[in-house]
Amino acid sequence: MRPQTIDEMVGQRRLLAPGSALRTSIESGHVHSMILWGPPGCGKTTLALLLAKYADAEFHAISAVLSGLPEVRQVLAEAGHRLAEGRRTVLFVDEVHRFNKAQQDAFLPHIERGTILFVGATTENPSFELNSALLSRCRVHVMESVSTDDIVAALQRALADEERGLGGRGLQIDDTALREIAGAADGDVRRGLTLLEIASELAGEGGTIDRDTLRQVLADRTRRFDKGGEQFYDQISALHKSVRSSNPDAALYWFARMLDGGCDPIYLARRLTRMAVEDIGLADPRALQMATEAWDAYDRLGSPEGDLALAQVVIYLASTAKSNAAYMAFGAAKRDVEEYGTQEVPMHIRNAPTKLMKQLGYGKGYQYDHDREGGIAIDQTGFPDAMGERVYYQPVERGMEIKLKEKLDALRKARGEAARE
Repeated sequence: MRPQTIDEMVGQRRLLAPGSALRTSIESGHVHSMILWGPPGCGKTTLALLLAKYADAEFHAISAVLSGLPEVRQVLAEAGHRLAEGRRTVLFVDEVHRFNKAQQDAFLPHIERGTILFVGATTENPSFELNSALLSRCRVHVMESVSTDDIVAALQRALADEERGLGGRGLQIDDTALREIAGAADGDVRRGLTLLEIASELAGEGGTIDRDTLRQVLADRTRRFDKGGEQFYDQISALHKSVRSSNPDAALYWFARMLDGGCDPIYLARRLTRMAVEDIGLADPRALQMATEAWDAYDRLGSPEGDLALAQVVIYLASTAKSNAAYMAFGAAKRDVEEYGTQEVPMHIRNAPTKLMKQLGYGKGYQYDHDREGGIAIDQTGFPDAMGERVYYQPVERGMEIKLKEKLDALRKARGEAARE
């Protein structure tokens, strides 16, 4: 059922709309080397095949997973001979991001000379995975996940097509069941067609694809999730930012999405603990305690029982008061450490466990805070002399930090006045 013309392609309305730059160049046969970036089953291979067909060029496909540099060189040599005979070659490289730098560099002179029309397909962000030299010679086209409505259209075409599809089998299926298959495909047309084919085999010639049939076909229904790819990092970013934005409903959705896709719950427990210290901090110190306790609970219970402990933490972290004051303070302190280098510890707060150290002045002038009025030696500095008093921690007026802010503001004011005196 692979589309034979651009009009047969489903989805990609933005990229292949009538009059669009890419469609115009394909239909005219004046194509350029490109990178097609998009999720599985969105039509990257199909578009490359159509590009070759419209350009009247030889199509040659290699996979970065299966092919090495010797095969790449052989293909490029053949393309050179073919060009000498007056015929161009579209070289389609699937999973191009899996080629290393040396393998990617091998294409560069041939792209420049026009020996090949290079079409690389990737599910990963090209700016992270591909050499800048290769990117500079190719145009990147972003392809989108195919909508459920468009997948339904592809399935209907497959049911009606007697030559390439299932049109001659007399199958019966209602619109609700068709949409359920399209939804299970999760944006992947190829997956949708595979599910329909399995359902048709179970139903048999002239049969009906009913609820019982779909229950068998869709039993192992999972959403698209790449544990090591960009989609993984996009989803954990969405979870973290929903927590930060105090949106427990959105946070719970992304948490459930990641679990559904096969993310390791221990990874999520670690990231939730990070959120507790980065985005909640001292506005609600209970958050860190809850995060570590939920992590411990998951270690003891495992899935699915332990998932609920983590879900509760997601809701709490997103709902409670937020502050990144401790996070920012720590960063400011680290920057001062780098800027000021190895500063000497002031003599009055040095440890003096020996007689010699006391004779050298270690600890001289130290004021024992518990003996001072209010329990604090206001006029005693804790910083190296070259730095003077610094302020890193700026509590926010939210949660428990409201009280900390009141206390620290008063102490800092008193220290400033004592220093001036």
